[in-house]
This record gives sequence, C-alpha cells and structure tokens, in this order.
Amino acid sequence: MSTAYVFPGQGSQQVGMGSDWLGRSELVKQTFEEADAALGESLSKIILDGPMEDLTRTENTQPALLTVSVAYWRVLQAEGLGPDVVAGHSLGEYSALVCAGALQFADAVRLTRLRGQAMQNAVPVGVGSMAAIIGIKDVAIIEQLCIDAAEGQVLQPAGINTPGQVVIAGNVEAVDRALVLVKDRRGMGKKLNVSAPFHCALLAPAGVALGAALAEVEVSPLSVPYVPNVTGAWTVSPDAETVKANLVEQVSKAVLWEATMRSMVEQGVDHWLEVGAGRTLVGMVKRLERKANCNTFESESWRA
Repeated sequence: MSTAYVFPGQGSQQVGMGSDWLGRSELVKQTFEEADAALGESLSKIILDGPMEDLTRTENTQPALLTVSVAYWRVLQAEGLGPDVVAGHSLGEYSALVCAGALQFADAVRLTRLRGQAMQNAVPVGVGSMAAIIGIKDVAIIEQLCIDAAEGQVLQPAGINTPGQVVIAGNVEAVDRALVLVKDRRGMGKKLNVSAPFHCALLAPAGVALGAALAEVEVSPLSVPYVPNVTGAWTVSPDAETVKANLVEQVSKAVLWEATMRSMVEQGVDHWLEVGAGRTLVGMVKRLERKANCNTFESESWRA
C-alpha cells in the first residue's frame, strides 16, 4: 500500500473549521496558537468565529487553510501515521511542504499571508476573472479557446484539475469572451466568485514579491517525495532553490493537478487522504480513478 497525503487550497474554507478538534487535541490548539504568534494577531479568531467576509479575504484564507491542514497533519503524526508522498493544490502546496519537513510552520504562515496580499495587490479588483470550463477533455482545445478569446489580453489555463474540468484565468473581458466561444466547442463555462485571476500571467508581480520573501527562508530536505503544481511530476530530494522556484512559478502558472494525480498513480499510490477542510481533492481523485481508496481527515476513516 502506498499513501498520498493531499492538501486543499482556497475554496475549502469555512468558518469554524478545525473547531471540533480544538477540545480533543492539544496539538491542534498549539498549532492555532503558533499561527497567531507568527502573524502577531489572532488568525484563530477569524478561523473559528469569522465573519465569512474576513475569512474569505485571500490574505486570511491562505494562512487559515494552512493552519488547519498542519494541525490535522500533526494529529496524524502523533498517531504514528504518515504519507509516502505529498502534494497540495495551489496554496495546499505550502501545507504539503511543511508536512514533508521542507518549511517551518511559522515561515509558511508568514509566506502565505504575504502570498495572499501580493496576489490581491497584483491585480485591482474588477480587472481579472476566472471561470471553470466543463465538458472538454482535450486541453489543447481549451488552450486554443484562450488564444481566440484573448484578443491581446491575458487569458490562459489556470488549473487543469480533472479530465473535462479546467479553470481559466485572465482579464475579465477575455474570460467573458471565452464563456461565449466555449459553447461552439461543446463545452460549458461558469464564472468563479474570486477576488483575483489566480495562476495566470497577471499575477507575475506577486511572484516577484514572493521570491524576495522566499530568499530569506530556509528550505530543508524533504522527508518524502512531493509533486509540485508547476510540473505535475514525482520529485525526490529537490534542492532548496528548486523548491523555491516552483513556489514562485506556481503563482502565475497553471496548477497541473490532473498530471499530479496521474504521476502518483503511476508510482503506485493506491490510498489517498485529504488533510484539511472539506473533501474537494478526493472528489477529483475519484473522477480520475473511480476505484481509488479515498478518505478525508475529518471523516476519521483513517482510524480504521
């Protein structure tokens, strides 16, 4: 049996996440306190009490989801459980790197706060947008759709998640044009309720800011392999500069989640545990491999 721990990104947040475990585990309580100390403010209050408007501000969402994922991972670790490989979707890659020993938790909390701020500041509200394209399995068709709809603006695949489910991002006008053109390609499109066009070239300035912050952070050798978003390839013992470069590129390049899942299947992964709030990622795994053995931390099925 080979087990992958996968860590969710933005969209899985909810007010009160992790609260069920606060009274059950000193490790969870300690993790929330460490996050507060790292930021010099009460992130835990926003996680536990909201309001949702504050939690969904990306500068809060990112360290909040990281905190919950790391808290859950620490519970698993205390139970003597661990993965054979880790991966995280977008923001979740930071959780994966903490749990693989590459990043210190406090550093990751500060980095994800800065990442959220930089991503939002890179593009004024109303300039960018994102949409999910459903029903087109050939990514080349979606790439051509982006070219046809761009008309001199930015538009590109931002998340290749599962066969038939790709997210695009760019200037709002270009996204709107794509939503019209996709009908001729026998697909459907749905605009996403997001505050910025994540994982596209418009976010390049955020990558510069993140790179400067990462230059001051120590990256340790990983204890297990991981699969970076920007390559989707099983990676063993990457050097510190490679890990940092992957995180910088990730800001303005597509999340290759379908490739990530396929590379893990090819390496023999047959058990998947989503470590964080919700069950978004195991749902994606099931769409790729219907017979996959998928569990979530919150279901406590890992106790079996």
